[in-house]
Amino acid sequence: MRFLFLMTAGIVAIAMALLWKFEDVSIHFYIATALGIAFTMLLAGALMGLMFLSSGTGHDESVDNSLPDNKIDED
Repeated sequence: MRFLFLMTAGIVAIAMALLWKFEDVSIHFYIATALGIAFTMLLAGALMGLMFLSSGTGHDESVDNSLPDNKIDED
């Protein structure tokens, strides 16, 4: 998570520098862009970490998937 946070902070800094250099926009645009990039990257990393944690601890294999087969009869 530390690596993801550092990578997110770096990418947000690069995005802010590119906006500063090429665009003339209000401070609200900078804030919205920084929050949007940070939230998206951190949420994606957390969800991916939970996916690997679930798979690695055996929770995926313990799911009871005993649904009946729903076969459609063709006439």
